[in-house]
Amino acid sequence: MSFAGVADTHAAIWYIFDDSRLSRTASRFIDSALANGLSIAVSPISLGEVVYLIEKRRLPAIAYDDLAAALANPFGVLKEAPFTVEVAKAMRRVLREAVPDMPDRIIAATAIHLAVPLLSRDGRIRTSTVETLW
Repeated sequence: MSFAGVADTHAAIWYIFDDSRLSRTASRFIDSALANGLSIAVSPISLGEVVYLIEKRRLPAIAYDDLAAALANPFGVLKEAPFTVEVAKAMRRVLREAVPDMPDRIIAATAIHLAVPLLSRDGRIRTSTVETLW
């Protein structure tokens, strides 16, 4: 499977729900990946983060099922990227001082490991050394 980029949790959710908070740049990037037969990676930590955000009532209860369904859709653009030893190793390139949140570091490290840009609105990630699009 070829990945064009990695979506952080909010980018993936906003894409699924066609939310206007997803930037035009990110939306076009995802649509272009789909049109070119490429995928956008989603870290499994995003599923855990969605559970947490639902529990905090920051996302609707259907968000988990919708994200899981999008990842399972064989024709969809979003695909699960595994959390591997290589991703953990890449976390060392995402400085804790720059990106202190562990799920964000895992997502950023996934992009580094795959050598693709990260789609993220997160200000800390965007000012770090991680290549981002927004």
